Amino acid sequence: MSEEFGSVQGKALCARPSPGVGDRPLLSLAGVSKSFPGVRALHDVSLSLYPGQVTALIGENGAGKSTLVKILTGIHQPDRGVLAIDGRAVSLPSAHAALERGITAIHQETVLFEELSVAENIFLGHAPRRFGIIDWRRMRRQAREALDILGARHLKPDMRLKDLNIANRHLVAVARAMAVDARIVIMDEPTAALSQNEIDELFLLIQFLKETGRAVLFISHKFEEIFRVADRYSVFRDGEMVGEGLIRTASQDEIVRMMVGRSIDNIYPAREASIGRPVLTVEDLCHPTEFEGISFELHEGEILGFYGLVGAGRSELMHAIFGMTRASRGAMTLDGAPFVPKSAAAAVGAGVVYVPEERGRQGAILAMPIVKNMSLPSLARVTSAGVLRVAEEFRLAGHFAERLGLRAASLSQAVGTLSGGNQQKVVIGKWLATNPKVIILDEPTKGIDIGSKAAVHGFMAELVAQGLCVIMVSSELPEILGMSDRVAVMREGRIVALRDRREVDAVALVELATGRVRQ
Repeated sequence: MSEEFGSVQGKALCARPSPGVGDRPLLSLAGVSKSFPGVRALHDVSLSLYPGQVTALIGENGAGKSTLVKILTGIHQPDRGVLAIDGRAVSLPSAHAALERGITAIHQETVLFEELSVAENIFLGHAPRRFGIIDWRRMRRQAREALDILGARHLKPDMRLKDLNIANRHLVAVARAMAVDARIVIMDEPTAALSQNEIDELFLLIQFLKETGRAVLFISHKFEEIFRVADRYSVFRDGEMVGEGLIRTASQDEIVRMMVGRSIDNIYPAREASIGRPVLTVEDLCHPTEFEGISFELHEGEILGFYGLVGAGRSELMHAIFGMTRASRGAMTLDGAPFVPKSAAAAVGAGVVYVPEERGRQGAILAMPIVKNMSLPSLARVTSAGVLRVAEEFRLAGHFAERLGLRAASLSQAVGTLSGGNQQKVVIGKWLATNPKVIILDEPTKGIDIGSKAAVHGFMAELVAQGLCVIMVSSELPEILGMSDRVAVMREGRIVALRDRREVDAVALVELATGRVRQ
């Protein structure tokens, strides 16, 4: 896409002069506050977005970022405060009103409709009409024009969204913003599920938005992305704006101190590994399409990190170990006995649990309260003669909520209303309640803030100190090097290296994962 993007972008910019960067905010908030029952989400918040600039919104999970985005997009109404566009106070009573004012959002999981076509998604709610009837020919033509501006010639207006990958869905979302002539574009964790090449292409799109005078609000937990793409920053903590400025004058340490209210010199806890006996042994495990010849041992008190590029087969291997899929060949032992899980329930019963990468879809029932999610795998512990002991259920959930530092109004709060980091703590807590021998953590800190990462890492260190075995799948090199005792590198469905973490550095891991040989 990149070559097409560059050439078409140039034509688009020639056809439409760039408004340029100004000192006057395109959008501003002043004194905005919002509360929910038992929770003060925002208090006296101010924020300015400028044309032709990217403003990074930074903060821990629960800092108020999501509430702010919902106010900007008309989903929530502020209790007090002023929102202004071009210096004039406006109200946004609905999402449609926000769209009419030129505000659109592109989320981590694109809020589009899978069964509709690309063109229908681009023009949803504002389709061109003729004599009161949707003008389908004109809609397809205008969709084609919007896609061409972005260099997305490989996308066709009649394609179904469900047939597109996440990167192309983001393209459709940006095309939607172009079609409604959005002036303010909010990007909420847009890179969470993208490969590095797709991230690079997304940043080209952001540059295009800047050069055509849009104001971009960019929300990310990844500092390398923030310092690469942002012009300004605004830091939220506990529902308040605690710092802002130009990104070129800021340092990561300074921003972290604003985020958490304290200095975090190292988010990876110092620990002395005490590696014991082998607990899980995997020998020549194979799957017809995903992986082949996988062999390793996992020891008591060890964190074994799995690193590799997208598509290397790491998650698919974990699914087989957890009994979600069946291997075609190979053997496993757990505590010296044959381990052949025919289902996830069988794996849990044997003492192996799995915290999936997609916590919202696979790890928790979002509509259910925290207490029910926490107790679900351990119902035998909280029932007597088939009757649920509610007090014991709350005691169990409360114990792990406290150990993990869960932030919630109560244990009766629905998991879906929690921040991403707190959702992850619920998923980890529910499996720890089963007293496992082995816990598999697949991208355990994906999409969560630095403070929550520190909490998860600290708890991992506590678990292995107690003798638990941890397999950690991660795409973050600092996390792999900071937390693993040994690192298994996968490429194209095989383990190509299994090294002590002291024997490798970031460059070596990337070279092993990509198949490059150091010169």
